[in-house]
Amino acid sequence: MVAQVARAVQGQLRSVRRWEYGLVVCAVAVAGLLGLHSAVPNRVGRLGSLLETFLPWLGVAVLLLGCLALLKRSVVGLLACLAPTLAWLWLFGGLWFGSSPDSYDLTVVQHNVADDNSDPSGTARALLGARGDLVAVQELTPAARGAYEDVLGGSLPHRAVHGTVALWSAYPLSDVRAVDIRPAGFPDSWQRGLRATVAAPEGEVAVYVVHLPSIRLGATGLASAARDESAALLGARIADDQAERLLVVGDLNGTVQDRGLDPLTSQLSAPASGFAFSWPASLPVARIDHVLGKGVEVTEVSALDSTGSDHLPLVGRVRLGS
Repeated sequence: MVAQVARAVQGQLRSVRRWEYGLVVCAVAVAGLLGLHSAVPNRVGRLGSLLETFLPWLGVAVLLLGCLALLKRSVVGLLACLAPTLAWLWLFGGLWFGSSPDSYDLTVVQHNVADDNSDPSGTARALLGARGDLVAVQELTPAARGAYEDVLGGSLPHRAVHGTVALWSAYPLSDVRAVDIRPAGFPDSWQRGLRATVAAPEGEVAVYVVHLPSIRLGATGLASAARDESAALLGARIADDQAERLLVVGDLNGTVQDRGLDPLTSQLSAPASGFAFSWPASLPVARIDHVLGKGVEVTEVSALDSTGSDHLPLVGRVRLGS
């Protein structure tokens, strides 16, 4: 009888050790994905970009592993969870816990309004309610343009429109020009970029309003080649721009962690605080809409309530500096 009990206890101990070993392996794997996500290859199915699109959500895996260790009262498991926890905080702790400065010079509203939006006037009123100095939109159709002009034009009398992107401003605009970011093979009618100089009270700032090509997730992985090519074209334009202060506002169809956007995002600074997931509007899991800066500080970005679009609008606070 004693021998049977002893064998049972030994079996339980072996089971616990195997369980703890599995938890440690999982914790190390999550920490590795967080800390070394750029090492995940992108040649097959753009797996690296796919991981980086949803990288913040690995925090959920960290939380689940920690809860499991607590339930099992495993000290080894809790210690193992420290590695992915620290890795996540290193990457995203500032967005989660950071606070933005109280002072800012510009409020920028960004929204992909959706070309099938059935309530453009209501969407325009929602954007106007954010009290932005600048309102940038994408997927603006000729049929809906009048509704946005009627609602936004009174408070934001200056505007620039090119193709399906537009900018409304409380301050005068100058040097308005088209920005060609078409990937190879795209038709001339694909017009998704403009640049304008905004005469803000604190000084001029160049503003790019852009909409990069969509990406698709299929059986072969992430299809992002056109998006990546467009990002490289835009990155080259930004590199050549002589403006001391510059903003890039728009739907980039990717997160700032996505290496496919590196030719662009490597030159720009992201908001200091706020996750502001913007897509899809029904259950936001990624921020693919952005307010990014060069020579300025985007101190905060936040998401607004849903409109008639499949994206959420964003509000960015910008300090232009001296």
